[in-house]
Amino acid sequence: MSDRETILIVDDDVTFGDILQRALQRRGIQVDVARDSQQAFTLIGKRNYQKAIIDLKIGKESGLDITEELLRRKPHLHVVILTGYSSIATAVQAVKKGAANYLCKPADADEILAAFTETKKSPAAIPEQPPSIDRLAWEHIQSVLAAHDGNISATARALGMHRRTLQRKLSKRPVKH
Repeated sequence: MSDRETILIVDDDVTFGDILQRALQRRGIQVDVARDSQQAFTLIGKRNYQKAIIDLKIGKESGLDITEELLRRKPHLHVVILTGYSSIATAVQAVKKGAANYLCKPADADEILAAFTETKKSPAAIPEQPPSIDRLAWEHIQSVLAAHDGNISATARALGMHRRTLQRKLSKRPVKH
């Protein structure tokens, strides 16, 4: 057993996972990469990881569900969720599921490592530019989707829109702030 810090990366983006793995290894950290939940669950049973970096969307899987299961198996694990699809609703869900932090991609290795120890002691800064109407709509859709446990049909009914319209909106990248 080594005293080296160990981190598990769970991300289906091969390029991003490999780049992050190399960057962390250059910092003296033992890193393994899982491309899906099954690989992550197998690896977590074989090694005592201190930290995990988990993408929010891994193929058709939810990084939040993977986080919950990994923490059930290894309660001491510190988790940071990474996503290219950030929203307040998913950030709240991530924290409720046990994540230590939630970061938007792109994030470099130093930002990710800092997210494991960062604590928010000061109030969040109020942005000079308020979010756009499109961004607010995206946030609302995400919160209604979260309230309906990811059920697209129930969310569409709650929002008063056609299911396919909602699916189209969800397949697009989030609107910038």
